[in-house]
Parts: sequence; C-alpha cells; structure tokens
Amino acid sequence: MKRREWANFPFHPGKWPFFYGWMVLIWGSLGIIMSIPGQTMGVSVFTDSLLGSLHISRDELSFAYMLGTIGSSFMLPWAGRLYDRLGVRPTAVAAAVGLGLILIWLSNIDSLLSGWIAAQATTAIVITLFATFLLLRFFGQGVLTIVSRNMMIQWFDQRRGFATGFSSVFVSLAFSISPLFLFTLIEAYTWEGAWMVMALLVGLLFPVVIIVFFRNRPEDSGLLPDGRSPGEEVATSAKKKKILFPVIKEFNAAEAIRNFPFWVFALMMAMQALYFTGFTFHVMSVFAEAGLPDTMAITIFQPVAIIAVVVTLVASSVSDHIPLKYLLYFKGGGACLGILGVIFLGTTSWGYYLIIIGNGFMTGLYAVLATVTWPRYYGRAHLGAISGQAMMMIVFGSALGPMLFSRSLSYFGTYNVSGWLCFAVYFTLTIMAFWADNPQKVLAERRG
Repeated sequence: MKRREWANFPFHPGKWPFFYGWMVLIWGSLGIIMSIPGQTMGVSVFTDSLLGSLHISRDELSFAYMLGTIGSSFMLPWAGRLYDRLGVRPTAVAAAVGLGLILIWLSNIDSLLSGWIAAQATTAIVITLFATFLLLRFFGQGVLTIVSRNMMIQWFDQRRGFATGFSSVFVSLAFSISPLFLFTLIEAYTWEGAWMVMALLVGLLFPVVIIVFFRNRPEDSGLLPDGRSPGEEVATSAKKKKILFPVIKEFNAAEAIRNFPFWVFALMMAMQALYFTGFTFHVMSVFAEAGLPDTMAITIFQPVAIIAVVVTLVASSVSDHIPLKYLLYFKGGGACLGILGVIFLGTTSWGYYLIIIGNGFMTGLYAVLATVTWPRYYGRAHLGAISGQAMMMIVFGSALGPMLFSRSLSYFGTYNVSGWLCFAVYFTLTIMAFWADNPQKVLAERRG
C-alpha cells in the first residue's frame, strides 16, 4: 500500500465533518492514557504486591526498576528515529502490543518465578525484574507516549498550545485518578487480574483504535496544520500581520543537542521525572514516615490534578503568545514548593498543601512544555529524533528517582536528603532558564 493510500485508510481525514486534527487530539490523548501501566503512576500501586509476592526488599525492587528504566532510556533515541521513518501507526501498534505482552507476563510473574522465590534466588529475581521493567518502560512511558504526543503536535502549528491544552487536561485527570482506579481494580480482581485486564485493553483492543483512527501528518492526506486551506495566510498576532514564532530552520537531532536551551528544558523535565517518580513510587512510605494514613497518600493526586488542569488551561492558551522560558520559571518555582512540602510533610501542617500546590503547577506546566517546546524551538522535520533524545533524558531521570528516595530512607532514615538534593538542582535549573531563549528568535535576530 502506497504512503498516500495508507494515510487515507480506512477513511480520508479530509472527509471528516470538521478538521480531523481535533479528533487526533482525542486519540493521541487516549494513547498517552494507555501508557499508564508503563508509567510510575501505574507501577507504584503494585509495588507492595510485588514486594510481598517476590519476597525482595524495597531497595532491590527500586534497583531493578532503576536499571530497567535507564536501559529503556538509551533505546528511545532509536525509537524516535524509527518513528520519523515509519510514521505513527506502525510504531504505535508495536508499542501497544509490546506493552500488552509485558503486562501478561507481569500478571503471572509470581507463579513463573515460584521456583526462584522458593529457593530465595534474589539475584535471579532482580535480573528478571530488570528485563521486565526495561520493556515495560520502553513500550509504555517511552514509545507509546512519544508517538501519541508527536502525532498531536504534527496536526497543529500556530494553535498548538491552545489545542494540545485540551489534551493535557484529560491526560492530567486520567493520571490523577489512575492510582485510585487501579487500586479498585486490584481489590476486584487481585493484582494479577488487574494487570491482565490492562493487558487486554492495551495490547488487544487499542491496536484496533490505532489502525483505524491514528494519522501521521496532515500533509500526507493533502491537509495542512490548524485546518488551514492551501495559500491561506498564517497569522497569530493581534493584527494578524505576522507569525509570532516562525520556524526559520529545521534542526536535526545533532544540532538540537548542541543548543543550550535544549538542555535547560530537557533537564528541567528530567528533574521532574526524577523527583515525581521517586515521590510517586514511594508515596505510601513517604506519608507513613510522616505519620499520615495511606488514604491521604492515594488521594493526594486528585487535588494535584485539579490545580494541574487549571494551570494547563491557562498556560496552554498563553503559550501561543509568550516566550516559553517564562513558563519554565513558574515550573521551577512550583517544583521547589512541592519538594519543600515533602521535606516538611511530617513537621508542619502546610507541607501537605505545598505538595498539592507545587506539584500541581509543576505537572500542569510539564504537559504544555513537553508538547510545545520542541516543534517551536527546532521545527517538525526531525521531531521524532529530537523528542526521542529529550525523552531519553526524562526516562533516565525517572529511573534515578525511586532509587534516590529509597537510598535516602535506608541510609539516613528520612526522605529529606533526597528532597534537598532535588530542590538544589531544580533551583539551579530555574536560574539557568533565564538564558533559554528560542533559537529560532536568535537566528532571526542574526539575519537582521
């Protein structure tokens, strides 16, 4: 099947009653939501069940999770290049099926490793978990997320922030209720059954959705981003005379990673992955150490999501009109507040509310920046490769978080050491954000 025929199978997006990009937002958002089993948010609910069934320590589980996540991060640049070459649907189907197969394996892991468990072969169990987490994180947090987000980015240009803001709202709400949903699923079907249910949804049903509704680029179907007509003037300023953020040069991945703003934005997102993954992975333990009940730990993500939704809606609307580094300032400030809340959770009543407010701002702005930054700063031509490099750093950061928090508790008897370390790095990156200017603007100024 030729590229144009495949782009219009099983129906032509141009024949949809309205601009198909709005439908792409729905399916792309669903794709990110389907990655939850491979996200720390989805794994953390099963942490205690794995510890009890496999008879390993928290440090050993965190170590396997860290190594598996690090290993998956190094595979993501290759996955990004594969996405650039093959397009959305083949890559997304492979990721969904792969994630489903790993979930089936996890649903039977205690029986499959029963001999090693009986023999107390801890090393063999940890190595197996490493390989399992590597594939779980690669297919879920990595490939399925990259492909779904990049698909949405391709269908919008000057209205990208506004459009993808709606996606971010639904994703934030889904992620916030996912721990409670998974906890309910475990109570109804056991933790093994809960993983099997998700395996059927992600690995069997969702690939059908991908084949029918996912689309790569609007240009492949003779359409243009934002629903523009050919020859239509693109304008986003108040007087509609010029493009506010024109793309002068299409950067390739090698050029992007030599650019200072790339590192500031990517490291800020990677630090969020490190801190938030560490906090989420050990959230029940964090609250227990502070003398607070499990119910507060599980339900804290809901008020965080409410703030994140509001922040996302506001930030996504203004992001089309302001330099993105301004949003980076607020993101860094929110992260610092949230980390201070973790540090003082057990000593002051306002620590709990600082976590909610700070994490709400941090996660709400992440959703916007992760979507808008790379195409605005570096163009769409090599979006898969560039976002793959950034996602490698983000996933690598998420790998270190659980182990950092676990070691902090093991060696110092408190999570505060890991908290202060995260605070220091975040504060430094927030200062560095003052110099994270759009390289397209720098090129325009040089050309006069």
